[in-house]
Amino acid sequence: MKRLFMLAILLTAIFCGKAQNVQLHYDFGKHLYDKDLHGRPAMTTTVEMFKPDKWGSTYFFVDMDYTSKGVAAGYWEIARELRFGEPPFSIHVEYNGGASNSFSYNNCYLGGATYTWNSPDFTKGFSLSAMYKYIQKHVSPNNFQLTGTWYLHFAKDGLCTFTGFFDWWREQTFYEDGNHRNFIFLAEPQFWVNLNKVKGIDDNFNLSVGTEVELSQNFGARKGFYAIPTLAIKWTFN
Repeated sequence: MKRLFMLAILLTAIFCGKAQNVQLHYDFGKHLYDKDLHGRPAMTTTVEMFKPDKWGSTYFFVDMDYTSKGVAAGYWEIARELRFGEPPFSIHVEYNGGASNSFSYNNCYLGGATYTWNSPDFTKGFSLSAMYKYIQKHVSPNNFQLTGTWYLHFAKDGLCTFTGFFDWWREQTFYEDGNHRNFIFLAEPQFWVNLNKVKGIDDNFNLSVGTEVELSQNFGARKGFYAIPTLAIKWTFN
């Protein structure tokens, strides 16, 4: 619980600082997979920030899961792109970690290279990172990860946004039936309708409504494929 408390303090500090958006998701996992995910928290908040500068960019997000008893889990990732000059390639360093009421996530340290492309008007873009991944205190700590991100603003004046990421990495995972898998896949595409682009709504009313779908294979101690949608709202800070 001390770790969850510290993550809550971190979330508050981020929210009061320069976070670019905060999201609230209602998760349908326990309704779609009652046998496997009956205890899965229904509510999640995400605080997300992306900050470019002349040396590259910094990105982080913090997820907090809630039950009727309070915070059930906290997780965060922070990544730094280091770029010298204007080439599309950059050096990538990253940390992942968190805790829940029942277990802690292994500390993960990643390093590698990223290729980034943006259209001239920044209405669309993507990145692809290839990284070495060290999972601390894991039975097989030395691994690798491929990560892709994308964004697309479309419809009139950017009414809609399609964004998300995918991760594919090596991590030896054992399951209750005695079997194990060596690779994990996770993707979270999001679709948003940006209400400030609707005619008659103030440009500074930065509320978006939409959905996220968690697509996973062998993720979170779950063997096999899962598709878990959410309903969500997002407020973007100027």
